[in-house]
Amino acid sequence: MAKLFLKNIDDSKEKKYSLEEIKKILSERHACYVLVTCSEPSKEGKMEVEMSYDGDEALASYLLQSAQNIFDEKIDEVANSFPD
Repeated sequence: MAKLFLKNIDDSKEKKYSLEEIKKILSERHACYVLVTCSEPSKEGKMEVEMSYDGDEALASYLLQSAQNIFDEKIDEVANSFPD
């Protein structure tokens, strides 16, 4: 299982957390979370993408839509920064 690095809330040292540990921490500290992960690309350029969430489905949907809006705004900013 892949390990992710996060700073421990209790000290400044980095600790390796498994995906399951991260999900547990998130569910204990937040009303809702959405976690999207992907593998490294294969030689063919394919990646495995996984999404997991915990909490109210409507709230998880709202979080995803809000995140999409943020990305869309950033893309628009970049696109508008180029001269016509």
